[in-house]
Amino acid sequence: MSQTKIVSLPNPADVTAQQTAGWRRSIGADDDEIDLLALLGTLWRGKWIILLLATLAVLAGGYFAYRVAVPVYTANATVALDSQQKNITDLTNVISGLAGDQATINTEVEVMRSRGLVEKLVTDMDLGMDPEFNRLLRPISPYAVKPFIKGLLGLQEPSVEPNERAVMDSTIDAVLSAIAVSNQRQSYVFNIAATTTSAAKSAQLANRLAELYILDQLDVKFEATQQATKWLTERVSELKLDLERAVNQVKDFNASAELVSPEGLLGLQRQLKEIRDRISTAEISLDLTQAQIATLEAAAKSGDARAMADAAGDRNLNRVLTMLDSGAAERGVFDTAFSSILQRTKLEGVRAASQLEALKASIGELERQSERQSSDLVTLRQLEQEAAANKTIYEYFLNRLKETSVQQGIQKADSRVLSRSVVPTEASAPRRSMILALSGILGLMVGAGLVLGREMTQNGYRTAEDIEQRTGYTVMGQIPLMPIKKRRDALTYMIAKPTSAAVESVRNLRTSILLSNVDNPPQVIMITSSLPGEGKTTNSLALAENLAGLGKRVLLVEGDIRRRTFASYFDISEKRGILSVISGEAKLEDVVFQGPTLSFDVLIGEETSTNAADVFSSERFHNWVKDVRKVYDYIIIDTPPVLVVPDARVIAQSVDAVLFSVGWDSTTRSQVLQSLRMFEQVNRNVTGVILSKIDPKGLKKYGYGGYGYYAKGYYDN
Repeated sequence: MSQTKIVSLPNPADVTAQQTAGWRRSIGADDDEIDLLALLGTLWRGKWIILLLATLAVLAGGYFAYRVAVPVYTANATVALDSQQKNITDLTNVISGLAGDQATINTEVEVMRSRGLVEKLVTDMDLGMDPEFNRLLRPISPYAVKPFIKGLLGLQEPSVEPNERAVMDSTIDAVLSAIAVSNQRQSYVFNIAATTTSAAKSAQLANRLAELYILDQLDVKFEATQQATKWLTERVSELKLDLERAVNQVKDFNASAELVSPEGLLGLQRQLKEIRDRISTAEISLDLTQAQIATLEAAAKSGDARAMADAAGDRNLNRVLTMLDSGAAERGVFDTAFSSILQRTKLEGVRAASQLEALKASIGELERQSERQSSDLVTLRQLEQEAAANKTIYEYFLNRLKETSVQQGIQKADSRVLSRSVVPTEASAPRRSMILALSGILGLMVGAGLVLGREMTQNGYRTAEDIEQRTGYTVMGQIPLMPIKKRRDALTYMIAKPTSAAVESVRNLRTSILLSNVDNPPQVIMITSSLPGEGKTTNSLALAENLAGLGKRVLLVEGDIRRRTFASYFDISEKRGILSVISGEAKLEDVVFQGPTLSFDVLIGEETSTNAADVFSSERFHNWVKDVRKVYDYIIIDTPPVLVVPDARVIAQSVDAVLFSVGWDSTTRSQVLQSLRMFEQVNRNVTGVILSKIDPKGLKKYGYGGYGYYAKGYYDN
């Protein structure tokens, strides 16, 4: 927490501009930090504003809670979800219970809040005729702002024929806003809350919505079963036709094809093997016979009886050969016998070839027959398998159809009403105590925000502490407003009210000035400001009057020769002034004004064509100041504003003390800082600051107390 820094500053007249600027930087280094004590102080000063707004907010909240707000009642019904429901039959593919996971629970919550289910509720309870849910049936509220404004402006709502669907949708929206569905954590229990302006209606809404939800579950299951039954019926009919078609195909194939069997086909294949073996033997035999014929023919061609007998390999022929060799037989007998053998061999060859051809013809027919019967058997097997498959599918779907038909009459909902709602005895809203509390808190926050916002937007100075913290210069005096209407009355008031707050504040200023340098108190004092109207002239007059009260000789000089406002304070007929004295045209004692009620002398300004800054920069002015020091104890110079003309900075070079007047809550911070920098630029520091024109009522308004609050019994105003 940042604390306000208390900085002990030396006499500003004894320090340089650089030192002063360094002090200001060190003081303002923590401006970005939040000073909680200052914040609390600001809030405390604005306590009456905060309390006023809090009171108004509480009154407004009370009016709303007790007069405007319509009491509403909330009824609650609970529904339990059966997440592991068992079906009577095993038909889990058609009808099944809910899974019970979080996604399912969230889905069921949305089902309860679905527009379709709420529309059933609206229709069932005829809520479309209830003004609470049908805005078209509501009377115009006396607190309605929109109709009131349109009435003032003379505007009329266009007459539109209400659409039935639009009215229903609007009613559904209103009912949905009156219903809340939630799931109790770590459970399968749902809470249905209905809030309406009628306790009985709220209970009816909650109970009926729970009932319609359960009925909706049964309707969904019944519709699902019905759709499943319809589909299964159609499917069973189709499968029956497919089965009949497959059976007929088997019958037709058996009627059109040769009767075959796996055993017959096996016998046919064995027969084929035997024939193939015989063909192989016949081919070998035919080859041997043909080779024998070729050998016999070759031997016959050679004519060699021995070779012919060896080729024939016949015993009878060998015997004839023996007889031929012995001469017992003739060659003709041998050749005849050899020819007979050759012919017989050729006949065997022809017979073997014929037999081979017959076997080959037979095996071809058998192969075609076997191939045909194999194909027919495969086709038959396929048709029989297809018929069997159709029969299996048909029987399966037929059983499911029977199960589904049975399931239609024994459906059970996945949820049940755990607790029916009861008619509430107390309104759930408005919670008047909470409304009042929140209104009070809101009022306090708005009040605090207003006070802080006002403080943040403040661009002037209201306290001496603020000036010292931001500028680094000491505030030597805090002078309140004098209760006067004219400037001319200022001196009269100070003389008549010597113990008033204003006069006492000037005495404090006087004391601060004289004690600023005890060893060498300032003799020539100038008072300036940033802009006109900040009380510098009044402060000069008051300080002169107060110093004169010490029995000292005091001269009040009108250094603002451009504006010359002393005429509004004094009734002076003398036309000559400070310029005549400086130029030597007149003596000081001849032109000073000494009124009957004045305890000090007044030297007015004069109009001149010469630039005022040049006049005060001249050596004659410096010499004149030295001369006046010998005549008067104190010289008070009222100078022009710093930001307007350079006269004040020029005059500051010839004085002992520079007092800077700051208008309370009027002179901006930037103006003050700019003016102080302008003095530092000419190596002349301000001796002290005067916070002038303080408004006691304004202090109270901003919560700073005021002089009367702190000094009761001390001041006589």
